Amino acid sequence: MSEIAMPKLSDSMLEGTIISWLKRDGEPVARDEDLVEIETDKATMTYASEFAGVLHILAADGTTHPVGAVIAQVAPAAGIEAALGAGARTDEAVAANVITEAAVGANGGAAASRPVVPALRSSARATPLARRAAYAHGVDLDGLPGTGPGGRITRADVLAAAGVAAPEPGAPAPARTADRGDTIEPPSRVQRLIAARMAEANATIPQFEVQTEVTMDRAIALRAEMIELNDLDPVPSYNDFVIKACASALVRHPRVNASYHEDRFELHGRVNVGFAVASHDALIVPTIADADTKSLTAIARETRQVAARVRSGEITPPELSGATFTVSNLGMFGMTAIRPIINPPQVAILGVGAMRTVLARVAGEIADRTLMTLTLTSDHRILYGADAARFLADVKGLLETPLRLLW
Repeated sequence: MSEIAMPKLSDSMLEGTIISWLKRDGEPVARDEDLVEIETDKATMTYASEFAGVLHILAADGTTHPVGAVIAQVAPAAGIEAALGAGARTDEAVAANVITEAAVGANGGAAASRPVVPALRSSARATPLARRAAYAHGVDLDGLPGTGPGGRITRADVLAAAGVAAPEPGAPAPARTADRGDTIEPPSRVQRLIAARMAEANATIPQFEVQTEVTMDRAIALRAEMIELNDLDPVPSYNDFVIKACASALVRHPRVNASYHEDRFELHGRVNVGFAVASHDALIVPTIADADTKSLTAIARETRQVAARVRSGEITPPELSGATFTVSNLGMFGMTAIRPIINPPQVAILGVGAMRTVLARVAGEIADRTLMTLTLTSDHRILYGADAARFLADVKGLLETPLRLLW
């Protein structure tokens, strides 16, 4: 009998929570067939079976287990009855047929257990977020058309079927009821782990910031020309310009493209730039691997694809791993500047503010100029003020002469 252990789905994952088994106990399962949805420290992901045979569930929905713990077994079809007769079935396997509202994040209270609804057991191709939304709104996934890649059902599809408007990232919370009572909303596992990591980073890393203003007029003009050409799909966003500029500058500043780990400096050979994406309940950071070797348009295409998969809950572990530097942009929310916290073991993160028009004296005359604030947060254990300033000046120079980003 083959054992299925809690997989390590991200580079920082220590334990995972089973959201839902996609196959029932005792059902046949094929190799590479979607088997279980697991919530990690970064996202909820679907894990496929490594074996073919008959599934024997050992860990119930809603339970948390360390990486490497056995959560299920797969027996050859002919031997499953003997295995179960020998006592392989456990109380946890029986408990896997029941799930509480708290396990799927319904309200976090001391809810009574209730049977799993078909949404969590449906064989329809759906994202983890879509299954949880279907559970919450009583939507039957079977027969529901999907708009995701390969026809997969997304959370937006479920909400549309339920007649519920999908909230935009950063949208204000719904108004309180007339009694104005407090609402208790427990954080998800991802939110709890992000909070713990950020608190640890802020307490243990000696961080400092350097800041500069970038004149973006040339970048704006270049992007306008790209739009006029009408043969680029997609046209790079200003955030793509920033990612490309950072990737190019990191090649020339290897100490910024580094990690501080166990009292030693690790200078990375690859330049992998992470960028923050607001999902429905957390901030997820997918990675553009080898960003220094990719064109501006290739980066634009990849950022669109992975950002869409973050929001649909289809992001994969490799797309969330290996970042050596991070860009966090709040400019789309109109924020003038952001002072981000380092994501360890990285040693720097760039905060990007909104572009704004100001009056400036140019060649003795008053003219409009568009400025954008960049703030670099650095780890003082490996980077000093001059190191951070030189790197940020390099990024500024690339953005102010954006043709250099095209080769």
